[in-house]
Amino acid sequence: MSTKQLILRNLQKNVKNYYLYLFALVFTVALYFTFVTLQYAPALSNDESITATAAIRTTSIFLILIIGVFLFYANNLFIKRRSKEIGLFQLIGMTKNRVFFIISMENAIVFLFSIAIGTFVGFAVSKLILMIFFKVVGIEKAASLYFSMEAFWLTLLVFGGIYLLVMVMNYTFIKRRTILNLFSVISTTEERVKKISIWEILMGVLGIVFILLGYYVSSKLFDGDFTSFNQMMIAMISILGSVIVGTYLFYKGSVRFITNLIRRQKDGYLDINEVLSLSSIMFRMKSSAFMLTVITTVSAVAIGLLSLSYITYYSAEKNAEMTVPDHFAFTDEGDAERFGESLEENSIRFEEKRVEYVQKELDISTLIDTELELALDAKNTAMTLVSDEAVSTISLEHDEVKFTGYSQMVEAIMPLKKKGTVHVSSEGSSIPLTYIGLEDEYIVNTRVSPGGLPTVVVDEKLFSKIQLEESSTDSYVGINVTNSSTREEANTLFHNLGLHKTHQSQLDFATDQKQSMGLVMFIVAYLGLTFLITSGCILYFKQMDESEEEKPSYRILRKLGYSKRDLLRGVAGKQVFNFGIPLIVGLLHSYFAVRSGWFMFGTEMWTPMIIVMVLYTAFYSVFGLLSVSYYKQVIREAL
Repeated sequence: MSTKQLILRNLQKNVKNYYLYLFALVFTVALYFTFVTLQYAPALSNDESITATAAIRTTSIFLILIIGVFLFYANNLFIKRRSKEIGLFQLIGMTKNRVFFIISMENAIVFLFSIAIGTFVGFAVSKLILMIFFKVVGIEKAASLYFSMEAFWLTLLVFGGIYLLVMVMNYTFIKRRTILNLFSVISTTEERVKKISIWEILMGVLGIVFILLGYYVSSKLFDGDFTSFNQMMIAMISILGSVIVGTYLFYKGSVRFITNLIRRQKDGYLDINEVLSLSSIMFRMKSSAFMLTVITTVSAVAIGLLSLSYITYYSAEKNAEMTVPDHFAFTDEGDAERFGESLEENSIRFEEKRVEYVQKELDISTLIDTELELALDAKNTAMTLVSDEAVSTISLEHDEVKFTGYSQMVEAIMPLKKKGTVHVSSEGSSIPLTYIGLEDEYIVNTRVSPGGLPTVVVDEKLFSKIQLEESSTDSYVGINVTNSSTREEANTLFHNLGLHKTHQSQLDFATDQKQSMGLVMFIVAYLGLTFLITSGCILYFKQMDESEEEKPSYRILRKLGYSKRDLLRGVAGKQVFNFGIPLIVGLLHSYFAVRSGWFMFGTEMWTPMIIVMVLYTAFYSVFGLLSVSYYKQVIREAL
């Protein structure tokens, strides 16, 4: 038989094994080609899309890393499955180099076929991905079906490089193993220990302690327990290290320790479901500790980043209302009048709000309720003063002061006490004012009241007195369109007059934030989805490998009288552990990470975070169901 015939027969014979590898290759090629096509899409070729194109180009590098690791794992699993076949080739007289040549040719055919199919699939769905991208980012353009030769050549180059690295792995595998080793590779079981050691118990306890310690420190990160930014940086690094090490020890010892406690509580008498689920997890999860730690950590990072970006995207309108409290904000009365005349000419009804303000240095040191080292001087803090007549909901006495419109992010870092004294200088003397609270209403935009600090509301008489001492009077003008249906038309007039260059539009601010965070959210979601599917496939492939190894056990259990339903119940419990533990731990990690600093990204945490977590869980669960389905087939074939 010629080498060509042998290669073709091997491909036909190994269809059962190759279909997994083929699926992995086709999926990753389609994923990469589709993403890179965005970079060369005609709709993103103008100057306004430079940022999006650069972000996609940078992200494609991370995509290559995720895809590369996934394919290396899939190839490693596949080459181990064929170890007996490789050993048989050498047993009949083939040299290792000839065996490697045959394997390389087979892989070359599979890679070329996968690139062709994957490119076609990627091309077919590229328009849909582009439409989703435009919708999320807020680009008002029509998406068209477009085949990019640049993206194709780049895909060919990337997967050609991965093919060469895979061949290096295969060559090393074949060269380092003797014929005897090759026949025993697939039968080598994972580490099985009958009795749990003291060291494993210690690792198990330490794993849980380290994780809980990381959670506790993260909850205290912005509570004032850390008084300098250096301390906060050290705390963040310690949180990351504690959680990662704790996760590794959790898989290395905690899971086995907990399952051993359950087994001891039952005096070793386990039913068939517990034998197939708890016992299997107890002995196998330890050897997969590193892989599960990586999957859990990266899953937590993906869920956390996606939650934070979606929090910002979800809160865009609310953030816009706080940053620009009126539809259109002006600091020049002449421009405001010109815009008002333009609105009247186009029959757009509107309301106007005028607020006179003074920039003044105040002493708020008695109000700051934190020991954190701050960049501002609390005794000479520049803040914006307005009269209580400018705020319809506030009425003050001559010796009272109230704050309004405090940025949520700044408030978390620099909280204020409920009571205290504010000192304002007037006529060369310091006037003490009694602080009576904080309101949520935003009076002026952030350009007038910068730094996220609240606006200071004082009595009208005191404000007039301070205003007379200043050399000039500043005014803020807010214009609000009465009919919401004419808001976009008013915004167009705002741009046509060129006022957007020096003044602010609430609609523009919300749109800009949605576009910038939409881009981040799309990229994080794409990478997160890629990792979710690749990690799910890795766990699925691992379960397939375990099912083949456990097939003799299922045959014995069937002969003892257990039904397929009995075995499937235990297998389903095993998959709950295999897929559920990494998922639950990853969700917990991401929850505490998001909870510690979500307020820096938006105004709403629960809804965006729950949506992300539910979707991630739903996609992840698919691989658990696929594993159960595969086990069902293995159990059916056991007899």
